[in-house]
Amino acid sequence: MGKQAWGGIEIARWLDAMITLTRLNGSQVTINALLIERLESTPDTVVTLTTGHKVVVQEPVEEVVRRAIEYLKMLRSEGVPLSTAQLGRVIK
Repeated sequence: MGKQAWGGIEIARWLDAMITLTRLNGSQVTINALLIERLESTPDTVVTLTTGHKVVVQEPVEEVVRRAIEYLKMLRSEGVPLSTAQLGRVIK
């Protein structure tokens, strides 16, 4: 079976690039940095997505921002124009 690709990026690499965060109960959640609308420190970090969904995580705001920047750098290094990356998929 060949490598599966999603918009030209291997699925495994795409998933590796997602941001994995830790919920307050210790479980992990993986989100797409392109869907982050805002981050709040209340003092827990609240991640609000463009879908309206909110996730409360253990990581501080600064760490979520760092991971989001790394994610976006990965997209750029793959040659993905950020204006065409929408809702967790790449449109070519």
